[in-house]
Amino acid sequence: MGARMADAPLLTRPGGPGDALAAAALFDLPRPAPECRIVVAMSGGVDSSVVAALAAASGAEAIGITLQLYDYGAASGRKGACCAGDDIRDARAVADGLGMAHYVFDHESAFREEVVEQFADDYAAGRTPVPCIRCNMGPKFTDLLRMARDLGADCLATGHYVRRVVGSAGPELHRALDPARDQSYFLANTTEDQLAFLRFPLGGLPKPEVRQLAEAAGLRNAAKPDSQDICFVPDGDYARIVRALRPESARPGDIVHAETGERLGEHRGIIHFTVGQRRGLEIGGQPEPLYVVGVDAPGARVLVGPKRMLAVASARLIETNRIGPLPSTTLTARVRSLARPVPVTLEGPLGDGAPVTIRFAQPEFGVAPGQAAVLYAGERVVGGGWIADTERAGIFAQIPPPPL
Repeated sequence: MGARMADAPLLTRPGGPGDALAAAALFDLPRPAPECRIVVAMSGGVDSSVVAALAAASGAEAIGITLQLYDYGAASGRKGACCAGDDIRDARAVADGLGMAHYVFDHESAFREEVVEQFADDYAAGRTPVPCIRCNMGPKFTDLLRMARDLGADCLATGHYVRRVVGSAGPELHRALDPARDQSYFLANTTEDQLAFLRFPLGGLPKPEVRQLAEAAGLRNAAKPDSQDICFVPDGDYARIVRALRPESARPGDIVHAETGERLGEHRGIIHFTVGQRRGLEIGGQPEPLYVVGVDAPGARVLVGPKRMLAVASARLIETNRIGPLPSTTLTARVRSLARPVPVTLEGPLGDGAPVTIRFAQPEFGVAPGQAAVLYAGERVVGGGWIADTERAGIFAQIPPPPL
């Protein structure tokens, strides 16, 4: 069905041995590579293209799959957004150059329902969404894994920067060796069954080395910029997407001081505000800087206050997932994709969707309902869940929101 690249340039780490065994070892195959089939999720970016080249160089049969996830007409001329028109063409061209079979599947309807609609719902409800996690939970992993298994694959390989480490209790999910590229925050909802089938060949490599591998393989997208924005928001204007799907979220309302109840101004719609935000409030003349400390969606109010009001003592998580056994060591939690993990204690049974509470050792700032909290034991991802609500720290824990 796909082609084996016995005569293709072999990819290895610069200065390393140039043989297929080096590439095959990255995929932890259950049998000799010539007897195996690897399906590669190809977005058209350099990372997944390098994974495809490594799969082809391993001696296994390599097949590429690309999901068309949204109407890419508006983004077809824009570089740096995965799964758009140019990216699908890049994925196909890379696969053709490697001699791989390549398939494109239309998942636009499922993506709209599971990711885009949920994104709009979250903003309309005053939450801060993380659509990339929703995508990984649905079209990216659930659907791709099913397709890969239908194709008789031994594994599904992706270009994510995380590590799959086989421990005493089975495969574990670990942070990437390069902390600047680590994507473990976005994969904490991966199930143990999915992790057994997934492979992440780039988790032990820094990005510059991945680009060197792309150049060594002659990939057409070796210098392609990394995607930065939400893929279905071509121009970065997410409010426009939400306004089109949930017009009610764009109605104007009051900006209210959360401590005093004083009306400080008017906003253009709650979709423009998230917890922790400071810019764009347009309420000058205040004695101290003010931040968004809450969004009252039913009342169309944006609640603001000094930074100390953002201090959170605990957060309640829902739809939780656990990967592997819980350790006896101290857990840390990351509550935003770019936040550093901080020590927490866990209250409740993590996993199987059960609600739990994480309590921070020190007050944490910028914890927003709608985002994910990911739990770690050292480098290992233990699991995580969605932040449903939070408990303020210190004296502000006793201050109720202003009356409606």
